[in-house]
Amino acid sequence: MNQATSPSDSGRPLNILSIQSWVAYGHVGNASAVFPLQRLGAEVWAVNTVQFSNHTGYGAWRGSVFGAELIQELVEGIAERGALPRCDAVLSGYMGAAEIGEAILNAAARVKAANPDAMYCCDPVIGDVGRGIFVRPGIPEFMRDRAIPAADIITPNQFELEWMAGAPVTTLDDAKRAVAALQAKGPRCVLVTSLRVEDTPADAMDLLAADGGHFWRVRTPLLPVNVNGAGDAIAALFLFHRLRWGQASVALSAAASSIYGLLRRTAEAGSREILTVAAQEEFVTPSRVFRAEAC
Repeated sequence: MNQATSPSDSGRPLNILSIQSWVAYGHVGNASAVFPLQRLGAEVWAVNTVQFSNHTGYGAWRGSVFGAELIQELVEGIAERGALPRCDAVLSGYMGAAEIGEAILNAAARVKAANPDAMYCCDPVIGDVGRGIFVRPGIPEFMRDRAIPAADIITPNQFELEWMAGAPVTTLDDAKRAVAALQAKGPRCVLVTSLRVEDTPADAMDLLAADGGHFWRVRTPLLPVNVNGAGDAIAALFLFHRLRWGQASVALSAAASSIYGLLRRTAEAGSREILTVAAQEEFVTPSRVFRAEAC
């Protein structure tokens, strides 16, 4: 396997600090993000915010939520190893409480102070179309007002884009305006997932990326699958390829192609959990490649 090397040092692999939830059974949070990154050759320093038996979509689970103090302690331990200057990015997703969010932002700030070229990628988990907001009160506002301005890359779905921008998205131009409004708050690179606008065919799904004043779209077939963890995986893949290639258009094509292959395999198997391990070749060599088109 070829290792993906750091943009700042071609002699070592990418190092990514991923602060997310963990489940023993299934694939969400770090359990969805870590393995694809490792399969692509990155070193992942995983800090878990919870340890659950399974994801909460089942309606019942066991385990514990870790406090902000533990996250800070683990990051401090990594810092004591002198590793933070070699960290290329921080990745975060679902935040169970604002205190955990503050600990994540503190970790991102420490990494960027040690390595000014490092990026913070925030998947601003708030809710979804059809479900509405499903995080605790105060988290949506924290994402909009604290996390988004601190991030270099954000990966909202359509619902989260609309909520944070404060405007409905029904056309591609609406999506572009909403993305630009979020970019004005701080993040230079945005990936919008699960996007369906007026010109999206009924049997398709769009993804939109923006960086440096340019926009690109990928359209994939709509798959008959409803699983948890796909958003965690695509955020990790998009971050990886954006770091590796330095281009949002390339990252969009690579991440969308891999996720489509992963979900296609999952749908074909009729699995309740995404087949992260069984479909691992899709991360390295996607079975179908979708090109990003400027829009």
